[in-house]
Amino acid sequence: MTNAEAEQSQAEDPAAERLAQAVRTAEQALIEFEIAVETFRVEVENFSRLHHQRLGPMYARLDELEALIAEAVAARSGDAEDLRRAREARGLVQPMPEVEQLFGGWMDSEGLSPEASAMLTERPVQPPKRVRPSDEARRAFRELVRKAHPDLALDEADRQRREAFIVRVNAAYGDGNEVLLRELAEEWAAGPLPAQRRPSRGEELYERLEWLAARKELLAAVAAELESSAIGAMIKMAPDDPDGLLAEIADGLVAQIAEREARLASLVG
Repeated sequence: MTNAEAEQSQAEDPAAERLAQAVRTAEQALIEFEIAVETFRVEVENFSRLHHQRLGPMYARLDELEALIAEAVAARSGDAEDLRRAREARGLVQPMPEVEQLFGGWMDSEGLSPEASAMLTERPVQPPKRVRPSDEARRAFRELVRKAHPDLALDEADRQRREAFIVRVNAAYGDGNEVLLRELAEEWAAGPLPAQRRPSRGEELYERLEWLAARKELLAAVAAELESSAIGAMIKMAPDDPDGLLAEIADGLVAQIAEREARLASLVG
């Protein structure tokens, strides 16, 4: 190497190191963002499942009472408009005919049965106990993702190993399984230690930054979609206690059911 080439290499090293530091910072920021998005996605999914399990029967009872009230009103008045409203109310209660028979029990009027969904996703039929996994599960999940995230892979084989491991971590966190998360932490700690990151060329670092920026845009779109969904909006109403929000909604439904039952009794009594 000539003196001129050596001087040029020394001049480029600080710039390359600054670029490498920018990449490392962007990687860690992206991982933290992915953790936040995945955490919220689990909460949205759990809230949706618990909402359907706990409140679904109440909504069904309200629909049935509305149909009975409309039918009682129509029976009293005989008015054509009341009869039409009664038919519409009853239509909302009745499930789609022969759906279960057509799909052999895999699907009903509300979509895939819990058993079918579990078989397709390899998740247990039982719904989660709560919307938000415990603080211990959240800490274990975040620590595991920070250590094993695929974006920290050194080569394709390492990336595949990390991706398969993170799938298991996400599933354990979605179920709030603290024991399994601890076992996964021990498994990862016992695995091969990651080698030191090899120096990257400037072009590769720029390409990496561009990929990280595109990945962040994609995650931002996913986060926006979750937050704008009906369930996401409900969780945002009580970010500190989403499980308490379910109980509050249930109390409101109980009151509505009692009011509808009293009205029905006055009509048919």
